[in-house]
Amino acid sequence: MKVNLVKEVNIESLNIFRRGKVRDVYEIGDDLLFVATDRISCFDVVLPDPIPLKGIVLNKLSLVWFDLTKELIPNHLISSDVSEIAQLSDYHDILRDRSIIVKKTEPLSFECVVRGYLSGSGWKDYKKEGKVSGIELKKELIESQKLDQPIFTPSTKEDSGHDVAVSFDYVVDNIGLELASKIRDKSLELYSFAHNYAEARGIIIADTKFEFGILNGELILIDEVLTPDSSRFWPKDEYAPGRAQNSFDKQYVRDWLESTGWDKIPPAPNLPQEVIEKTTQKYLLGYKSIAGVDL
Repeated sequence: MKVNLVKEVNIESLNIFRRGKVRDVYEIGDDLLFVATDRISCFDVVLPDPIPLKGIVLNKLSLVWFDLTKELIPNHLISSDVSEIAQLSDYHDILRDRSIIVKKTEPLSFECVVRGYLSGSGWKDYKKEGKVSGIELKKELIESQKLDQPIFTPSTKEDSGHDVAVSFDYVVDNIGLELASKIRDKSLELYSFAHNYAEARGIIIADTKFEFGILNGELILIDEVLTPDSSRFWPKDEYAPGRAQNSFDKQYVRDWLESTGWDKIPPAPNLPQEVIEKTTQKYLLGYKSIAGVDL
């Protein structure tokens, strides 16, 4: 496959809607064009070095999950084919396989994190106080242990700076009990479905985050879904609780950054070529395991 490394997209014929940590979003009439670049962010900081093929993996894997989960909840996808849009004729080579046209919704201001295993920031919080996002867990759990039941651990959604973990009660105070309960229950339902689907294909989804919007009064699944950027993917045949796990996601990059002593304040250090190449390989392996085909 020809690799177009895309760090940023500039489409002069369209109005920019927002430029996120990974996606460049443009307006197309009443709809939006989502472009998944090869940028990578860790600890809520965009790193200086892009990861080849990363945006294509995120886009195509999201398409797989949108299709698999459409009976569980509607999503914002309209089309993944931009070839017939005249305004984009000069950009087809850049946009191919890394862009989708979606409905514009009113996004909810929370990331809906679901954890099925004790890892990452959840493990750090548990070690400190025996709780994750205000949820008290039983004693003497170990790193990477599977929880008795997946837990909903939402966070704020920040365009810059660090997202902040919050309790379910905090979400209720902001958007009301009915909507808060709906996004919690739907997040847990989506996670359980995806966990079982991926596990049958050799991948453990340890945790993930969903984003939702409102369209004509209806709750809609938006953004990306169940990708190596928004989830922890562990190879099932290597899983062993009591330690950090090998993974097919950006945890490898996080671990390298932690090893440098970087203070997590921009600018981030440059990634070695070996780390860049290995990260691409991990994303491709994660995609192949779930989608069942090579990219």
